[in-house]
Amino acid sequence: MGPNRDSLKIKLFADGADLPGMIEMASKPYISGLTTNPTLMKKAGITNYVEFAKKVLIEIQDKPISFEVFSDDIEEMKTQGERIASWGENVFVKIPITNTIGQSTIPVIAHLTGLGIKVNVTALMTVEQVVSVVGALNPSVDSNVSVFAGRIADTGIDPLPIMSSCLKEMEFLSRAELIWASPRELLNLVQADSIGCHIITATNDILKKLSLFGYDLNTYSLDTVKMFHEDAINAGYSIDS
Repeated sequence: MGPNRDSLKIKLFADGADLPGMIEMASKPYISGLTTNPTLMKKAGITNYVEFAKKVLIEIQDKPISFEVFSDDIEEMKTQGERIASWGENVFVKIPITNTIGQSTIPVIAHLTGLGIKVNVTALMTVEQVVSVVGALNPSVDSNVSVFAGRIADTGIDPLPIMSSCLKEMEFLSRAELIWASPRELLNLVQADSIGCHIITATNDILKKLSLFGYDLNTYSLDTVKMFHEDAINAGYSIDS
């Protein structure tokens, strides 16, 4: 018997930059929030960052949404963060853990959370990075700590022990939530939930698989056999000479 989605405690966030798709996802009760980033926006053909963000926020006001700063200058990141935060009460400002030359953004995180601005610190991959972020967060302000578990797994390293350690480091911050970012498969949802991770983000490729959650494996096997057979027939394949 497969897992039951209704038994999961983890929050599911939709990750994307397609406005109709974001609106659709936000309308679903099992989606608790949304995230995006400049790479997804570029892939979606968005050319005006502010215009796109404000269109999204007109349509989605009751669930948290993260928008990322894109400056590479530490001081300018602070300014961009303040401006992004002003767009809506449900906005979290995404801050990468460093800029492109490896300078820490801890001063940006401390500055923004000191102003009461909600942040989503992103692109983290080590426990040490999480420890540094925890020290900069404002314990009275909501925040997200986004660890890219999928990318950790891409290197051949099991992300579960790392994610468990990150949760332990965040225990005393009741308003900070750990995000399991960059999942590669639906199993990651079960794994993240099993350790008590607060949130998992998922792109449409993963979200489309939700209908398979807990699906009977014997039925799935038969579906696969039928697919192979139908594709061979439709392609007109023959072994006759």
